[in-house]
Amino acid sequence: MLEIVSLLAASVVAVLLFSRLGLGSVLGYLFAGAVIGPAGFALVNDATYMRHIGEFGVVFLLFLIGIEIKPQRLWVLRKLVLGLGGLQVAISGLLIAGLAYFILGIPKETAGVIGFGLALSSTAFGVQILADKHQTTSHWGRVSFSVLLFQDLAVVPLLILLPLLAIGEMRFSVSMGFALVQSVGIFISVLVVGRFAINPLLHTIAHTKNSDVFVATALLLVLGFAWIMELVGLSMAMGAFIAGVLLSESEYKQQIEADIMPFRGLLLGLFFMSVGMTFVPASLFTNLEQVILGALVLLIVKAVVIIVLAKTWKVPLSIAVRCGFLLSQAGEFGFVLFTLGDSLGLLPEGMMEILIAVIVLSMVMTPLMVKMGEIIAEKLKSPASYAMETSEPVPERPVIVAGFGRVGEVIAGMLRNVDVSCVAVDMDAKKVAEGRRLGYNVLFGDASRPEILKAMGAVRARLMVITLDDYKAAESVVRTMKRLYPDVPLHVRVRDWDDADHFTELGASHAIPETVEASLRLGASTLEAAGVGEDERRDLFEYLREGDYEKLRDYHKL
Repeated sequence: MLEIVSLLAASVVAVLLFSRLGLGSVLGYLFAGAVIGPAGFALVNDATYMRHIGEFGVVFLLFLIGIEIKPQRLWVLRKLVLGLGGLQVAISGLLIAGLAYFILGIPKETAGVIGFGLALSSTAFGVQILADKHQTTSHWGRVSFSVLLFQDLAVVPLLILLPLLAIGEMRFSVSMGFALVQSVGIFISVLVVGRFAINPLLHTIAHTKNSDVFVATALLLVLGFAWIMELVGLSMAMGAFIAGVLLSESEYKQQIEADIMPFRGLLLGLFFMSVGMTFVPASLFTNLEQVILGALVLLIVKAVVIIVLAKTWKVPLSIAVRCGFLLSQAGEFGFVLFTLGDSLGLLPEGMMEILIAVIVLSMVMTPLMVKMGEIIAEKLKSPASYAMETSEPVPERPVIVAGFGRVGEVIAGMLRNVDVSCVAVDMDAKKVAEGRRLGYNVLFGDASRPEILKAMGAVRARLMVITLDDYKAAESVVRTMKRLYPDVPLHVRVRDWDDADHFTELGASHAIPETVEASLRLGASTLEAAGVGEDERRDLFEYLREGDYEKLRDYHKL
């Protein structure tokens, strides 16, 4: 309990403090970990164990990134991923390895391990900073993520290469080739099976209407894919990313995203804190000159390489600078590669501690590097680069329909007939499936959840129509919308005038009792049958609809 309370208290205090100072949450987590870790107050002593648990935060982070990237968009990024990302790893790795070989006078194998271990940037740091700044879909966000994506892919051949370096054999044996073919086969099989099996599974679970089981299923999908990909040699983070991409077009996407988000936040914070715990001042001061020099050389080399390569891909200089400064640090996979290299005897005694200190110091420097990159980029920004940064298409302003029953479907149909963008949400899997079969944009989810509303675009919605049968559920949606998006008009279907008054007090723009329009339609047919003229009927109904049906309330009182 002491460790749990310490972790939570330190993270809350540090993140609040560093966010207020404008230094971001990542640096706050690092500082909190250093304070309560072995080198601080020693409230938590096993930093390695904490990092292993925290790595699940990176897994969930990559899943949530994948779920926002449709396969078509991933295909569009292929040139950046394979070209820019591939050259960045190759050139950065060779340059750092060359510097280590000539300056330190170490064997080529050891220099290679150091070079390519430090060439990989931190996916957790890079993506979290982009997310904090709401820049994941910006031009520099897409370029940065493309490089990070290839780096994750590069972990596989690097892990295969290290044992070959250890035995001095630089060629693939027949058994290695067979293992590679086997891994590729399993990888393709997982993609195919996942493509056709995930949605039916989620559909079956959603029919149970048990939210706990749905959350458990979402966790099973993420961790299951991560585990399978790890078995075939890929990283767990890459497996989670693939699972996210496979779910990116599913109607259950928003609800899964909302369910996974809390786990991602807690575990990713734990990962950053565990990195802070590994920062041992004794090791730093013992090799202070080497560690600081190594970190500075690393940051400069990688930033320059990325900036130059990005320019060759015709990326504006200001955007290239932001990408270079963001990705200049070493990454979490460096821990994995150096640990393996040390166990295989590829690193001299004591080198492991220095390299870990260099990685941690470069991570600690990341928020400051990003600040510097922003300042430099702002001075270099040209009209062309500004246009590219703001070239994202302006999203439509949808009408959100909460509840896709009889009333919700009619409203969605009317909006579709007049070409007004509409997105509906419902917790009934059958209604969702039927609506999508008919071509409507219907999502599975709880409309009272802030994450669901955000994913549906509530911040830019024209209005929201709430047609839910459940009175309490409708009230919860109204309260959430008024708290988060008070400027969005709310139209609510209610049972009677008392409910209408209640929802109006909560802030609804219009609250219409479900019997009102049915009464008017029946009254219209009655008047027509009684011989009342069309103009007279129209004038009467316009009169009755004035003031939010205020005249009908008078009829009700009579």
